[in-house]
Amino acid sequence: QVQLVESGGGLVQAGGSLRLSCAVSGTIFGINTMGWYRQAPGKQRELVAAVSGGSTNYADSVKGRFTISRDNAKNTVYLQMNSLKPEDTAVYYCNAEVKGSIWTPPVNYWGKGTLVTVSS
Repeated sequence: QVQLVESGGGLVQAGGSLRLSCAVSGTIFGINTMGWYRQAPGKQRELVAAVSGGSTNYADSVKGRFTISRDNAKNTVYLQMNSLKPEDTAVYYCNAEVKGSIWTPPVNYWGKGTLVTVSS
């Protein structure tokens, strides 16, 4: 079993910063891509940022404001969010592609989400 636990969400004023963390635990042989998605009320879940190996990918709406990073020793991915805007308000979900053993294909796992609210 694999679990993803997010932390760091909360209420912040526009222009402020938050740092999200997501720790992956359980039976882990390796983790491929790790990422953050978000879902605002009435909208579809969208990719915010992802990191795989040394490569990162960001949604256009967060480029220059958000930074994704990972600590492979801790199986943890972070999302540093600066210059937050009210339109960043959403539930943020962690995602990880985890291999349980050398013989099994990677499986996609999701965290339960953490709420980020940006007030104007």
